[in-house]
Amino acid sequence: MTDARAILAANAAYYHAFETGDYAEMSQIWADDDGVSCVHPGWPALVGRKVVLESYRNILGNSDRERLAYRDEQVIMSGDEGRVLCVEIVSGAGVALAATNLFRLIGSEWRMVHHQASPIATRVVEATPPSQRLN
Repeated sequence: MTDARAILAANAAYYHAFETGDYAEMSQIWADDDGVSCVHPGWPALVGRKVVLESYRNILGNSDRERLAYRDEQVIMSGDEGRVLCVEIVSGAGVALAATNLFRLIGSEWRMVHHQASPIATRVVEATPPSQRLN
C-alpha cells in the first residue's frame, strides 16, 4: 500500500469512528503524545491528547449528534507527514465544512495529530465593479 493510500485509509478510519460513535477506535487513530490539536467548528483550539480525546468522548457519546459524511479527499505529503483536505457534510444541518486532517507516520502507522473543520461560505460576495466605486 502506498503512503497516500495508507493516509486515506487512516482518514477513512477517523470518519468511521465518528459515524459509529466508537470512542475506542477514535482513540487509536490519534497519536499518543501531547502534540496533538483539534479545532471543532466554532470551538477554541484544543491542545493535548487528553483534552482532544475528551472532546471526542463528549461528541461521540451524544446520541443526538449530527451525522457526518466526507468527500473530495486530497492528499498532500511531505516526508513523514501527510494532510488530507476534504469536505465534511453535516447531515440534518445541511452544512458543508472544509476539513484538514494532519497525519504523522509513527512507527509503521499513520496517526492523526491535528483535525480542523470550519464552515464553507455558501455565497461569495462579489466585489463592486470599478465603474461604481466611489474612490
